[in-house]
Amino acid sequence: MENKNNIVIKNKKATFQYEIIETFTAGIVLKGTEIKSIRMGKASFVDSYCHFIGEELWIKGLHIAEYAWGTYNNHDPKQERKLLLTRKELIKLKRRSEEKGLTIIALKLFINQRGLAKVDIALARGKQLHDKREDLKHKDARREMDRAMKR
Repeated sequence: MENKNNIVIKNKKATFQYEIIETFTAGIVLKGTEIKSIRMGKASFVDSYCHFIGEELWIKGLHIAEYAWGTYNNHDPKQERKLLLTRKELIKLKRRSEEKGLTIIALKLFINQRGLAKVDIALARGKQLHDKREDLKHKDARREMDRAMKR
């Protein structure tokens, strides 16, 4: 059987806009048409974040496009989806996210070896403008060094 578990959808702006403090891998509750769309690579992390409702962690803003061959059972692309973590991780995340300046963001969505959809989430702190400029300087310097090494 051919292994098609190479689906990885990344939040490209996350590392630029946030300083990552700690990462977790969470399961995600999906409907049948949602997992089919993810396997086709039709998902986007634009403006997505995680928040607590009671004792449960939910992801908001994760856009999973409607399945092209779905019928009236198709899903809502912008609905909130429940994340699955252990009780210990949920308590730790809730306590830490209540601190000033910390938030929970989604880093990437992927299919694991068993065919299940997983989300890498991170506890993060927003970067200031000068931090972003510093990152751009480092990225330019690395690019220049790579160009010089190729010559």
